[in-house]
Amino acid sequence: MGCCSGRCMLILLCSVQLITAVERQVFDFLGYQWAPIMVNFLHIIVVILGLFGAVQYQSRYVVVYLLWMFVWICWNVFVGCLYLDLGGLSKDSHVLSLGVSSHSSWWKNHGPGCQSQSLPSDSWQDHQNPSLTTVLSCWLQYQYIEVLHCTMQLLVSLPGVVYSCYVVSTFSEEESYYK
Repeated sequence: MGCCSGRCMLILLCSVQLITAVERQVFDFLGYQWAPIMVNFLHIIVVILGLFGAVQYQSRYVVVYLLWMFVWICWNVFVGCLYLDLGGLSKDSHVLSLGVSSHSSWWKNHGPGCQSQSLPSDSWQDHQNPSLTTVLSCWLQYQYIEVLHCTMQLLVSLPGVVYSCYVVSTFSEEESYYK
């Protein structure tokens, strides 16, 4: 059995998903986002199973991967809506940190191009509150970085669904042919 184009494309997509999931995992660790960390670990495991299924011609593993992709797509839509404050969700809630961390996201203050700019101290008399005397300006706010991560995951996951459906049907046809 040679490498059909759908199978090779699924292997490539799984590899890209692994790379992007590990990169996202680092962002979530720095942001103290415990729920996404757990979901990302599960995602990495299932993508490895899907990769194994595509390489070893095991359709049941590719089906598990396919089903997980639907859950993964829903998860990324939820996280994107959360960070954009859509649908009654709020990025300031403790949903993603599971309420166990008192830390704020590292990315709020250390995103790309974030710099603290001091305001003229004459205009503010309350020097005990440093938030009144400094403004954080960032090139890209942390919530938009998370939305970009979700978008990237969706762009990789949707073709993964298409190719995994194709691979499962191809494997089913080959299995019925050899019986």
